[in-house]
Amino acid sequence: MKKLILMAGMATVWGACGSQKTTEANPFFSEYNTPFEVPPFDKIKLEHYKPAFLQGMEEESKEVEAIVNNPEAATFENTIVALDQKGSLLRKVCDVFFNQNEMDTNDEMQELGRELSPLLSKHYDDISLNPELFKRVKTVYDNMETLSLDKEQRKLVEETYKSFVRNGANLNAGSQARLRKLNSEIAMLQLIFEQNTLKETNDFQLVVDRKEDLAGLPETLIANAAETAKEAGMEGKWVFTLHNPSVMPFLQYAENRDLREKIFKGYINRGNNGNDADNREIVLRLIKARLEKAKIMGYDNYAECALENRMAGHADKVYNLLDQIWTPALAKAKEELADIQTEIKKEGKDFTAEGWDWRYYAEKAKQARFNLDENELRPYLQLENVRNGVFYVANKLYGISFTVLQDIPLPHPDAEAFECKDKDGRHLGVLYLDFFSRASKRGGAWCSSYRTQTYRDGKKVSPIVTVVCNFSKPTAGQPALLNADETETLFHEFGHALHGLFQDVHYYGTSDVPRDFVELPSQIDEHWAFEPEVLKVYAKHYQTGEVMPNELVDKMDKSGKYGQGFATTEYLAASYLDMDYHTLKDIPEKMDVMQFEKETLGKRGLLPQIPSRYRTTYFRHTMGGGYTAGYYSYIWAEVLDADAYEAYKETGDIFNQEVAGKFRQYILTPGGINDAMDMYVNFRGKEPGIEPLLKDRGLK
Repeated sequence: MKKLILMAGMATVWGACGSQKTTEANPFFSEYNTPFEVPPFDKIKLEHYKPAFLQGMEEESKEVEAIVNNPEAATFENTIVALDQKGSLLRKVCDVFFNQNEMDTNDEMQELGRELSPLLSKHYDDISLNPELFKRVKTVYDNMETLSLDKEQRKLVEETYKSFVRNGANLNAGSQARLRKLNSEIAMLQLIFEQNTLKETNDFQLVVDRKEDLAGLPETLIANAAETAKEAGMEGKWVFTLHNPSVMPFLQYAENRDLREKIFKGYINRGNNGNDADNREIVLRLIKARLEKAKIMGYDNYAECALENRMAGHADKVYNLLDQIWTPALAKAKEELADIQTEIKKEGKDFTAEGWDWRYYAEKAKQARFNLDENELRPYLQLENVRNGVFYVANKLYGISFTVLQDIPLPHPDAEAFECKDKDGRHLGVLYLDFFSRASKRGGAWCSSYRTQTYRDGKKVSPIVTVVCNFSKPTAGQPALLNADETETLFHEFGHALHGLFQDVHYYGTSDVPRDFVELPSQIDEHWAFEPEVLKVYAKHYQTGEVMPNELVDKMDKSGKYGQGFATTEYLAASYLDMDYHTLKDIPEKMDVMQFEKETLGKRGLLPQIPSRYRTTYFRHTMGGGYTAGYYSYIWAEVLDADAYEAYKETGDIFNQEVAGKFRQYILTPGGINDAMDMYVNFRGKEPGIEPLLKDRGLK
């Protein structure tokens, strides 16, 4: 058994046979001596994490003991604030480890994650299920009306009390013991699901060794595939992967139908291959554990529990929204399928389109209708220019600026860092951008933070925000060029970053907003991406510097809503699937999750050519946690963002700074101090309707 000895910032680990290994000073055990106190990524090594986690948990436990054993009566300061501010070391190491484990993982980090998962689960349960601690919290909560608290302080008390209740503080001892086991099991299953999904994504390779099989593919994609093959020791061949920058354009442009089928099936069957990374049993165990947890807490199903503190509130409101959009979206998808069949006939073929045909022939149909090949756009969407366009929009709206930081530790060599300053020159925070796909990074795009904004000793602590994407790297003689979807993704994630940079709250416990509200700041930012006056600023040909021609801008505008039948139904299918799993009130012992998926989507008439955007066995948003019973949040927030953007358009100026100022004041700054709908009404003056969303998607 290993013993861990921590002394004066040095970690000494004794192995099972008594061997001693001394590491250099652990960066987590001292203040960061770096610009803006960012993590010293260049000094943090794998062996530093575990000692910091263990000491962090020990220190936080002692802080909790001090609160519980305080002889003075429970007050807002000595109980609620003390709880909010506890665990600084543990928070510090968590912020780094869990971010790095997502964007640059390896086998050792994943193993450490599995080792730490039950320890962290137990640690947090020990706090939330501490009866004496809850007694003090309840005392403050029950006497809140007699205290002189401002709005944010009242919110902190309410959220602290509710958190204890939602984590089982009112349960009897037997139920609490079972809840502990379930929490540990759920955390581990979610972690394994994530790791299996990454493994399945990385393990698949489509190797092409004949040049004629590359017919139809863009030169950029071919060059990237050649580079991937070279890195894999297969120089002279081409390797395509299941990472989005590779698989999606392959499905869109590859003329070889057999190869499209092969990569499509590889993509949609991840986690469903009967190997050691198969996720079917993991999913079944996970949804069972979540349901049992919900029932212990007094709910009929897990969704009821999860939705309680979100804008939707109840599952019926979620289904009502999804149903309103599903009917016109499915009708539009059927129109698109008819166009696809027309394109197939044009080629003199008579087969019925399959899933691996959709993107390929939809692209041909789009070209036929609008005379636009998306490859015409790429030369004008150089990554650095798009990034600068994102900065430009933020500057026009809010007056903020971004300055590159040269001598600062980076979370990965591919990343870059910027200082964000407010319009008055005041430091707002640090922004990291990590754009490129790699095997050590999970798929997708996201925004997170290495330090959340708060106050310490009365002084504001600025945030350290990171935006992570999976774009293709530059190739020899050509910079990184984005497609339209990737461009929109960058604007989206930057919207999240602005939310983190503008937040101004005094407590960690008042920083969170409901899951179905959090996408509003990101999705509204997408609206500026392809506005003609914005394109004129950043959409410049990477070779000539020529601004994107008006003719091309016009084509892009007219074709922008084409394909929304497919895009909307595949998204809604995943939202239904998530909700259907988590509204189950009983789960058969040997339930086949893939059969459940087939039935739940089949009964709604999903076209067989359109798979759910995320199938069960690689649906990270819900099975990996984070968006559990919450994947609907994107479309829920789209109702808000479509209506919110109208506020700018109604003024005749998409950069109206008065409207932007109100959006910042009422949406981006207050964190979770106010009720989400109150925040929206404060900004807009009314609750949103669904009409702008249907119009934006071309469904009406």
